[in-house]
Amino acid sequence: MTDQRAPLDPVSAAIVDSGLVAVLRAPTADGFAAVADVLVAAGITALEVTLTSQGALEAISGLRRQLPETVMVGAGTVLTDDDAKAAVDAGAAFLVAPVSGLGPQSVPFYPGTFSPTEIHAAFQAGAPLIKLFPAGGLGPGYLKDVRGPLPGVRIMPTGGIGLDDIAKWLTAGAVAVGLGGPLIGDAATGGSLTALAARARHAVDAVAFARS
Repeated sequence: MTDQRAPLDPVSAAIVDSGLVAVLRAPTADGFAAVADVLVAAGITALEVTLTSQGALEAISGLRRQLPETVMVGAGTVLTDDDAKAAVDAGAAFLVAPVSGLGPQSVPFYPGTFSPTEIHAAFQAGAPLIKLFPAGGLGPGYLKDVRGPLPGVRIMPTGGIGLDDIAKWLTAGAVAVGLGGPLIGDAATGGSLTALAARARHAVDAVAFARS
């Protein structure tokens, strides 16, 4: 069947190509630079810095300078238009929210949704990718069911997704998966970067398996 969905912007296309968005959330963003290096080395090329982390805007600016241009660095937990402007000014290439309702943005914006009604509204509003949150309690079967009547949506489930769930979500029709705690663990607060590297490789391998 031919894909009837509209072409994606370059940032969203890169995220879909990666299949993964690493969600960086911690009390402070002090450890994000080291975490990002490990994730990128393992093959994860989309990073979401949550604005609830102290120093998030500075971290976005720093990561943008630190990492290759092929790595997409965005902002998460964007709740207001002021948050969005500050994140874009800091260098965010994309914005992610746990809810919908923000106005048009100057970079790709992925609103949070939960119900089929919200998913459809975000799709009609032109969202290139739509965040399904919190996805863990819903399960991949929910996504498969939603995509029956809404085959054109590009959904990125996030929240409560374990490493062993990645392939299941992608097989059910997700275009990418957002991973927070199960991937990052305690690495952003002084935990083992070696263990983080192993988890990151596991995640990248899961995407490759699901798409093989």
